[in-house]
Amino acid sequence: MSVTWAVREPHPAVRPLVTRYVGYAQDDVTLAVHRGLPSRHVTLVISLAGPVRMAGHSLQALVGGLHTRAVLIRQDRVQEGLQLELDPLGVRTLFGVAAAELSGEVCDLAEFGLGSLPDRLRELPTWRARFALLDDVLAARAVEPVAPPPELGEAWRRMRGADGRVRVADLAGEVGWSRRHLGERFRVELGLAPKQAARVLRFERAGRLLRRGHTDLAALAVECGFYDQAHLTNEWRALAGCTPGTWIAEELPFLQDERVPAGRDSPA
Repeated sequence: MSVTWAVREPHPAVRPLVTRYVGYAQDDVTLAVHRGLPSRHVTLVISLAGPVRMAGHSLQALVGGLHTRAVLIRQDRVQEGLQLELDPLGVRTLFGVAAAELSGEVCDLAEFGLGSLPDRLRELPTWRARFALLDDVLAARAVEPVAPPPELGEAWRRMRGADGRVRVADLAGEVGWSRRHLGERFRVELGLAPKQAARVLRFERAGRLLRRGHTDLAALAVECGFYDQAHLTNEWRALAGCTPGTWIAEELPFLQDERVPAGRDSPA
């Protein structure tokens, strides 16, 4: 299989809302179904080849909210497109809705006034030019940011920084809210309760370390905040729909290494 990746941070005006852009081109893909795993990001996918196909949807460009179950995506042998990792607290600014309205859902990008974006990106000859267009389009939407309450922003920043390994009561105390109020604001803005968000973050950290070759599952479980290896495996079955071993065998050869630094760009 031939794979090309291009990764870059957005323009500084966009960076508070979007973590990075990832461009991909894959030829002779043999994995028929890809598991879209839960993560800390709202995901924007724009295909420059055939539409993205999943249960009940076939879309050229889509926005996927935070979720606690894997999304099964059927794969063509040839694929090309872009994936954007969006901060859920920036979704109001970019799309005019809270991330909670997208939670567990997949929406057509055209619903947010960007239906022409796939064709505009396809016409450009290089990843650099495509990333520049994304900068222009998203920066125009970032002129008047809609900021969440600072307490919520700080709680989400702390939870992300700890990869979910933080007690919700402690987090609430740090930002000066009650645990109940923090839970309500999380659900209203992100669509997940704090415990669900922490669960996704712990799972995401485990996946990140598995990509890097940390295959001692007992040690990995301790490092990521699980009780033991059995707890880790059960969480993977619940959130990924398979065990860590199955995921490594099926998916790992096809995945981009997340350690590729943002800012790396392809000349093509």
